[in-house]
Amino acid sequence: MTLVMMAQPVPLTMNADGVVRVANTRITLDTIVAAFREGATPETIAQQYPSLALADVYAVISYYLNHLPEVHAYLHQREQVAVQIRQENEVQFDPQGVRDRLLARRTTTDHP
Repeated sequence: MTLVMMAQPVPLTMNADGVVRVANTRITLDTIVAAFREGATPETIAQQYPSLALADVYAVISYYLNHLPEVHAYLHQREQVAVQIRQENEVQFDPQGVRDRLLARRTTTDHP
């Protein structure tokens, strides 16, 4: 029996928005890295996300460990985008205004 050694492609794809996902799932690279950094094993991660193959989880973690600077730069950029979107949403949809309207609605329904 001959053992065939061949490189497997990393099961990561980037969508049009620049989000890196694992294989053909909705699970992001961010999610896998965060779980791994919190101490989750690949087996635990695969159990938490049944759409992921265990081999893909191992491959993504291996990619992460072999490309720490690049992955950390990507994650940092994603955090900056999230902060920017949150700030834009807060300007556009003032959370204080929503709270006031909900409280006003509550008082009018409490007293007919």
